[in-house]
Amino acid sequence: MPKKGKIAAEEKIRIVESYLSGKVGCCEAGRLAGVNHKTIADWVSRYKSEGSGGFLPQKHERAYSKETKLSAVFDYLTGKGSLQEICQEYKIRSTKQLRDWLKVYNRHEDFTIQTGGSRMTKGRNTTAQERIQIVKECISNGYNYGAAALKYQVSYQQVYTWTNKYRKMGEAGLEDRRGHRAGTLPSRTPEEELRDRIAQLEREKYDLEMENALLKKVKELERRRR
Repeated sequence: MPKKGKIAAEEKIRIVESYLSGKVGCCEAGRLAGVNHKTIADWVSRYKSEGSGGFLPQKHERAYSKETKLSAVFDYLTGKGSLQEICQEYKIRSTKQLRDWLKVYNRHEDFTIQTGGSRMTKGRNTTAQERIQIVKECISNGYNYGAAALKYQVSYQQVYTWTNKYRKMGEAGLEDRRGHRAGTLPSRTPEEELRDRIAQLEREKYDLEMENALLKKVKELERRRR
């Protein structure tokens, strides 16, 4: 699809109104504007939430508060609307903006007040008992990861990861094993058992190599003394 140059606000409004009146479909509107159908959907969403004024030049880039970003993300994750519907509700200019916020949230990052910005923060520490409680409640609520994340102030990705581990390994899968060498704790799955066995063999091989190297040095020293 050949892209046009910058499209005037009047042209965007005309295309959106033609689409809303049923004169053209979404794909045809995109072809006329030289953009893809997702862009047309964003324009329609903006028109519905802000009217034609939503296409006028802005003196300043729109800023969204941290609370607005979190509310929009949680509403989407808990199934309260599609990307377009959430954007209309919160007057978000495009679904890309909302998708960017979702990525920030799922990477355990925090939102700044500036548009779309983020800064890395250390995630909230949880105990094994907390993780078990969160996962069991998530499962009992039909695997509603977003609702569990909102209630317990953890990330969507954390709840998703813990739930998958719980399904595969039970409560043992929610143990924090960071800082422990492979093979020093009981295996929880056949895959872990194999990994731990390989790690053990590698350590034994390393120890044997070090022992042989030491013996060679001792023999070399004895040979020189003769």
